[in-house]
Amino acid sequence: MNAKTVPTEGALTSAEVRAKHKQYLFPATANYYQEPVVLAEGKGLRVRDLDGREYLDFFGGILTVSVGHGNERVNGAIKAQVDRLVHVSTLYPTVPVVTLAEKLASLAPGQLEKCYFTASGTEADETAVMMAQVHTGRTEIVALRHGYSGRSMLAQSLTGQASWRAVPSQVAAVKHAMAPYCYRCPLGLTYPSCGVRCARDIEELIRTTTQGRIAGFLAEPIQGVGGVITPPQEYFQIAVEIVRKHGGLFLCDEVQTGLCRTGTWWGCEQYDVEPDILTVAKGIANGLPLSATLCTAAIADSLKSLTISTFGGNPVSAAAANATLAVMEEQDLKENAARQGQRLREGLERIQRKHPRTIGEVRGKGLMQGVELVKDETASDRTPQPQATNALLEESRKRGLLIGKGGLYGNVLRIAPPLVVTAAEVDEALGALDESFTAIEAGGS
Repeated sequence: MNAKTVPTEGALTSAEVRAKHKQYLFPATANYYQEPVVLAEGKGLRVRDLDGREYLDFFGGILTVSVGHGNERVNGAIKAQVDRLVHVSTLYPTVPVVTLAEKLASLAPGQLEKCYFTASGTEADETAVMMAQVHTGRTEIVALRHGYSGRSMLAQSLTGQASWRAVPSQVAAVKHAMAPYCYRCPLGLTYPSCGVRCARDIEELIRTTTQGRIAGFLAEPIQGVGGVITPPQEYFQIAVEIVRKHGGLFLCDEVQTGLCRTGTWWGCEQYDVEPDILTVAKGIANGLPLSATLCTAAIADSLKSLTISTFGGNPVSAAAANATLAVMEEQDLKENAARQGQRLREGLERIQRKHPRTIGEVRGKGLMQGVELVKDETASDRTPQPQATNALLEESRKRGLLIGKGGLYGNVLRIAPPLVVTAAEVDEALGALDESFTAIEAGGS
């Protein structure tokens, strides 16, 4: 076989990168935009593509770049650790990993004090399910419709969206409860007169579709990929009480909502409920692959079989996470997320009032906001408009703003900048979004 000469990054143009992506990567590895942006460098909230165009990043690598691109404190910790020790696996304890475990235990809600490190949110959620099954001696798990748990076979079974399943559900023990999606209530009711029936229906779900005793209930405090679905305040207290009555544990998926994102350290704090098991990933190491499953000592002690994670708690990723958490604490990014999140929310609601037909709902908490686009909200026509969402992404890109999208219908803007965002950057993003909505309602620019 003849070896090919592979050009270095600096020798490629944006067009060449897009062509190679199409040629060598799975077609299912989709990109945003009709002409994908080839990003080459970033600092803070600013990223630049290979053509030299600068953008304001309000999606942060899917809520992963938590303390900003090129953060000097985090990068310094990574470089220093690379020079000391790159990898040893979980067969050996290291200073970075025990330091991180201790810090997470100190930050965790309730009685969570034991950590198991892996490399992705998918693995963390799978570990959480395994621990619930081992500890309770039962197998059945309640998950949520519209939820997203990752790309493995179990994670696809847990996920409540057909578009993210490559094959039929492989795990019959997973039962899907109704999502707390008030804007599109599955029961056709209106909050608060509904009495939060979606939560109370978990009782019947358990009684009719399981053996009546379950291992656990896995849920995101806010469903990110599902379209920033934000439950009513009472939802989790009602749901978790039912789950525990039937012997189950509450598995809180904080992969997106954790670590200051919602204006509190953990999304579950917004709902005054404590999990038995908690998963965290994405923003924990500012872009390096790392995740953790936290649980009580009693639950951790129930695992008796051998286990290993080759890359779990990798010293470099752990060092990055320690530095990331230090930045969050020292710069009080929890408070910044709450303050700038409120500024962002108020700005999005002003835009909604200017564009009442296109914007059906603004929802979320802190720096995790969603905007649902519909056919005509003023005429009570809530038909999802994914075409408008795609057009809005294109228009905002033209104005130097990068955002995300999601939802079962592909019609929800996902807006989640790094936690270090400033008031000026929030206002800049809002200005670009306002202009973009005006453009799509006028037929594009």
